Amino acid sequence: MTAPAAGDVFSRYPEEVQIERKPNGVLLITLNRPDRLNSLTMPMFEYMSDIWIDIDRDPETRVAVVTGAGRAFCTGMDVAQPDPTLEEAIALMETERRRLSNLLNMDKPLISAVNGPAVGWGLSMALLADISVVAEDAVLLDGHTRVGVVAGDHSSLIWPLLVGMAKAKYYQLTSARMNGAEAERIGLVSLSEPQHAVLDRALAIADDLALGSQQAIRWTKRSLNTGWLTNALPQQELSAALETLGFAGADYLEARQAFREGREARFPSAHGAGSSLSSSAGREAAG
Repeated sequence: MTAPAAGDVFSRYPEEVQIERKPNGVLLITLNRPDRLNSLTMPMFEYMSDIWIDIDRDPETRVAVVTGAGRAFCTGMDVAQPDPTLEEAIALMETERRRLSNLLNMDKPLISAVNGPAVGWGLSMALLADISVVAEDAVLLDGHTRVGVVAGDHSSLIWPLLVGMAKAKYYQLTSARMNGAEAERIGLVSLSEPQHAVLDRALAIADDLALGSQQAIRWTKRSLNTGWLTNALPQQELSAALETLGFAGADYLEARQAFREGREARFPSAHGAGSSLSSSAGREAAG
């Protein structure tokens, strides 16, 4: 294990985004807030947007692996932070737009080693990797609709392609959870392993890729991403924009308050109050 030296392109990353150089040009990224289940602070979103450009430009890196410290992979945004203002939510949407574009246009392979719960943003990071290795008992949950916002991180981009529209709608609309073994069964992830073997398996795959034909591997990734994924980015941007609007809505504010009070949320839009929703029939009538 080698930490980045002073002057290394990765030396600017904070302790919460831990970087290690492994043999054969493998770079290990560890989300490092184990006491908060590796949930993200607002600055971490920026770092996790920029890092893919740094990886692609770094001549020493051939393959990247992302994992989480402790018992979780990543449980999304840290809910202990203050509620974002609309301006902050818009800035976050732009950061996320860059992250997805940078991820999908990065030629070097990325492997996710999902050692524990992956929720919200964490699940998007797991699924947008080129190869995902997931603990058999890891909880996977999108969860956005449970907090009153659109599933905008990645779902419209990747879920229908991986598991088909029927499964995508079921899991996205209901925010149902699944474990890693079920995720492998339905094709949502590449592989599932016992929890203790996840990182070792991911690093073994990374070594194999790092010692293979770099041109062939990178161009194969590019040919798969181009069209299948990059051409779907406008669709994803719509869901991200709708998610951003949700941060200013009564349902989201109620979900945050309910979380603080330790109770079930009572969404205003489900009880005839505080809703800005309009049905297709209402839109047609207005037209």
